[in-house]
Amino acid sequence: MVKVYFEKDASLTPLKNKTITVIGYGSQGHAQAQNLRDSGLNVIIGLRKGGESWKKAQKDGFKVYEISEAAEKADVIFVLVPDMAQPEIYARDIAPHLHEGKTLDFAHGFNIHFKQIVPPKNVDVIMVAPKSPGIRLRETYQAGFGVPALVAVYQNPSGMAMETALAVAKALGCTRAGVIETTFKDETESDLIGEQTVLVGGLIELIKNGFDVLVENGYPPELAYFEACNEAKLIMDLIYQKGIIGMLRAVSDTAKYGGLTVGPKVIDEHVKENMRKTVKNVQNGSFAKEWVEEHKSGEKRLKALMEEIEKHPLEQVGKFIRKTSGIEK
Repeated sequence: MVKVYFEKDASLTPLKNKTITVIGYGSQGHAQAQNLRDSGLNVIIGLRKGGESWKKAQKDGFKVYEISEAAEKADVIFVLVPDMAQPEIYARDIAPHLHEGKTLDFAHGFNIHFKQIVPPKNVDVIMVAPKSPGIRLRETYQAGFGVPALVAVYQNPSGMAMETALAVAKALGCTRAGVIETTFKDETESDLIGEQTVLVGGLIELIKNGFDVLVENGYPPELAYFEACNEAKLIMDLIYQKGIIGMLRAVSDTAKYGGLTVGPKVIDEHVKENMRKTVKNVQNGSFAKEWVEEHKSGEKRLKALMEEIEKHPLEQVGKFIRKTSGIEK
C-alpha cells in the first residue's frame, strides 16, 4: 500500500525563513507561487527578462529576477519551466549556484529520472507533483481545499528532504486532499505511459477512428462528431464523479449492454499488447531518447503531426460545432 499524507502529517517549518525561487511563471509556476505566498512563505520569481511572464509576475506583486540571480538567492528552487527547456536553464543558470543546504524541487521527474539533469550529491532533490493543471490548483486553494499530489525524494543529504517536500505540499494546499508518496521513477514512467496509451494518445486515436468509421459508413460528420467526441466528455465527467460503475448505472441499459459486450472486442488483447510495448519503450529509455533528439532537431516531426491533426475532418467539424454551440469563442 502507498503511504498517504494529510494536513496533520506536514508542517511549514522546513520552509520558514527560507527564500523560495519559482523558476517559470506559466500554468504551474503562476499557481504554485501564489499558493506558497498565500501560505505565508517568502517567494521570488526567476524568469527571462523582458517577456510577458516577467510583467505578469510583477503585476501580481512578486519580486522578479533573472533566473541566475534568483537561483543564487534561493534556499529552495522550484524548476517549473517545460521539460525540454530545463536542462539548458539548469546548466547555465542554476547549477553554478547550488551548494550544500539547497533544495531542488520538480513537478515532474523526467529530467532527473532520465539523467538530463544530474544535480550535485550535496543538495536535496525532491518532487511535489500536483495532479491537476495550475488553474485548478489555484482555484481549489482559494476555495479552502486543494488537489491531490505526489511527493518523492531523489536525494536526501540533509536528512530532511521528505519533511521539505511535505511542507511544499502543505503550502500548495495539497495535503488537504491527500498526498501520495512515490518515486521519481514511478511518477515519470507512469505519467508517460498514461499519456501515451490513454490520456492523450489513446483517446485521440479512439475518437478519430470512431469518427472515421461513422463517416465511412455514411453518417453525417456532424452526427459522427457528437457520437465519437462530444459525448465522450459527458461520459468522462460521470466516471470522474462516480467511477466506472457509477457511469454505467447512469446510462441506459442499451448503452450498458452494448458497451460491456462490444467494448472488449474493440479494445482487445492486441491493443493491450501494444500498450505493453509502450511500457517497455518508456522503461528502457527509448521514448525519452527519441523525444530529446526530436526536441534538439527542432521538433519537425511534432509540428507535422500537429498539422495533420489540425487538418483532420474531426477537427474541422468540431470547430464549427463548438463555435455554434458557444463552447469555443
